[in-house]
Amino acid sequence: MPILYIVLALLAAYLLGSIPTALWVGRRFFNLADIREHGSGNAGATNTFRVLGPKAGSFVLFVDALKGFVAAFFLPQWLVAQGAIAPEYELYYRLACGALAVVGHIYPVFAQFRGGKGVATILGMMLGVAPATVGICILVFIGMLLLFRFVSLASMTAGITFALLQLLPQFRPAQPFLVYVGFVVAALLVYTHSANIGRLRAGTESRVPMPWERK
Repeated sequence: MPILYIVLALLAAYLLGSIPTALWVGRRFFNLADIREHGSGNAGATNTFRVLGPKAGSFVLFVDALKGFVAAFFLPQWLVAQGAIAPEYELYYRLACGALAVVGHIYPVFAQFRGGKGVATILGMMLGVAPATVGICILVFIGMLLLFRFVSLASMTAGITFALLQLLPQFRPAQPFLVYVGFVVAALLVYTHSANIGRLRAGTESRVPMPWERK
């Protein structure tokens, strides 16, 4: 029976991540058949900001982050409550469930396995694992977005900040392996934004207008 609970939790994490928020928001509120046919071609918060504007982008960012948080925080707690895993293993299942939510977001079963880049879902996942560190990264993201108007640049900077903060004594996690997780997360964010890096270098990356700048 514990194995069944674990399988159900892992499957739920992937299915939760597979919810194509950007795709559904575009269809429901903007009569947009497929947001992946516009902008960068991704179904994530960054492309939603670019194509549909800051209000829609903020909503998609919130929901996609919530997917990662629920998967990484609540599903492992449920496993502990059911007696499927011991409390000392909860952190490992937080990472496993969060990672599956990210995989679901990037390769969603509900959207032909073509999703987003996983930034917001990784944010939610790490918020469930290391909330204090992620709080600082959110401030870095907001600051970079306000300064440069590039969601991609803000996302990568926040991810790299998360990894570097793990090296400081005041943020160093009790489990040393989380330091490596932080650098894996940062590397994943840079990898999934390789096309954005090319556009940033070429000066063709789209800037996101702030609400007060829109007519």
